[in-house]
Amino acid sequence: MCALPDELWRRILEIGVESSDLNYKDLCCLSISCRRLHRFSSEDALWSVLLSQDFPRNDPSSSNNIPPNPASSKSFYKIRFERDKARKLAAHSRAVLRMESQIAERSRKLRELQLRSAEETEKMKATIAELSNVHKARQASVALNVWQPEVIRGRQKQIVEQCVVPVEFRINALEMELRLCRQQIEGFDKAYKDEKRRLDASKERLVSMKYHPLQDYNLTISGVDERHIKRKKSNTCINFHVKDGETS
Repeated sequence: MCALPDELWRRILEIGVESSDLNYKDLCCLSISCRRLHRFSSEDALWSVLLSQDFPRNDPSSSNNIPPNPASSKSFYKIRFERDKARKLAAHSRAVLRMESQIAERSRKLRELQLRSAEETEKMKATIAELSNVHKARQASVALNVWQPEVIRGRQKQIVEQCVVPVEFRINALEMELRLCRQQIEGFDKAYKDEKRRLDASKERLVSMKYHPLQDYNLTISGVDERHIKRKKSNTCINFHVKDGETS
């Protein structure tokens, strides 16, 4: 190392920075290795290149709160880096809060689907019980035409008299209601599975959302929301065309 002249070391660092093989972390690591590399890695020419690469002038946030005459390109880079880090941390916190809010909303929907499914299940049980009683009333009305002991005929007559609505009409209505209950429960179960899958995916994303200084969480979240909106719009259009085809 001592045999290499200063010009060659400067050129090696310049090539590394200009080709993006060396970043600010590499220069900081080189600066603590020895006094000679500390002097070379602190030169303004290297940090000026890094500054233009990592914080281009067309960046809208690059002109905010910038000192008019920074002491050096390295100190200027440090100011920009700290401010950009704070911005990304804030964006990351917003992204985490947004994801936590999404998880809470999905959990609420799951509880609501469970409640509605339980209510529909109770309604189906009551319909089945009533349908069973109506079937017994129909059997009793048929049995009245057959000779039986008076005790049995009295009990069958009592069952028939308790059914104020015509038996066949009531059976048809209950069977239709039972089919509707089963369809509703199937729909709730399917919606529950879909929402549970989305909830698990959101939880996995929240776990994987660890802060990284080189990731722009504003762009990540907005891209996800934009794809979600486009997908929702396309599904709406498909459903509209399907319904239009059915009505025609």
